[in-house]
Amino acid sequence: MEEKKRMTTRLKELFERPEIFVLAGGMNAMGAKMAEVLGFEAFYMSGGNTSAQLMGWTEGGTSMRDMVDNARRIVNTVDIPVFVDMDTGYGDAITVHETVKEYIRAGIAGTHLEDQTYPPKSGPRRRCVSIEEMVGKLRSAMDAKMELDPDFVIVARCDYAGVPGATFEQVMERCLAYKSQTNVDVVCPAVASWEENKESIQRISGPVLPLFTHGSQTHPSLEELQDAGAAAAWYPSLTTMAALQASWDFLSDFQERGTGAIDEFLASAAQSKWGLASNGNVLGVQRIREMEDKYLP
Repeated sequence: MEEKKRMTTRLKELFERPEIFVLAGGMNAMGAKMAEVLGFEAFYMSGGNTSAQLMGWTEGGTSMRDMVDNARRIVNTVDIPVFVDMDTGYGDAITVHETVKEYIRAGIAGTHLEDQTYPPKSGPRRRCVSIEEMVGKLRSAMDAKMELDPDFVIVARCDYAGVPGATFEQVMERCLAYKSQTNVDVVCPAVASWEENKESIQRISGPVLPLFTHGSQTHPSLEELQDAGAAAAWYPSLTTMAALQASWDFLSDFQERGTGAIDEFLASAAQSKWGLASNGNVLGVQRIREMEDKYLP
């Protein structure tokens, strides 16, 4: 009987294969299970989404323990690799070392570490640590994974493009240093434009993970990402963005029309071309029924 591959190995192979895969992002076990049921090959647990769900903060509200505990629930629900945000590592290089070990012990398959100062910021308040400090953090992360699981995936995320006045060449300097000085598994340049992303993929050795975070633009198609050589198509809020808006619209409609909003929603959902979504059909109520028949008198 063939031994089942570890989730870390499966994620590593996804990043290294020629074909891209989709990282469907979100914040909870239900979103991860929906992604798995629909055939997505990996799930991403977003720090920002988790902060919103657990703490009611838009950013910076979670600790390492919050992230590990939430990720463990997701890992225990699905049979696909779970890739988890690590923000800035929740401290210095020593803290990063311990955080990576905690992530591996929780069953997480990989993580990304960003070069922002702690706590991370967005907009004009964004600042990044020096290249030397980030290299030390990445070396610490890589050493930690080698102690427990060499296949655990470490992604170096460069957020310097979001610092006011930063240039593309400064971002490239950082990304190239992170790769050459630490041999990190994957690099994420997090630059603004599609043209800059394509150039980054060409200039950085090994797998490159694009992330469109700064400014507004049209997302390239999956075919364009594949042709450019991207390692994956990464959508941090794929399982939450539509649900958030839909919940807002439905609650607003209920405030305006009362129970008529419920009746109309249920009628519309019943006509969905993809079928009616429910806890039972997503999470597998039949599994519980089979266990009841097997174990309960």
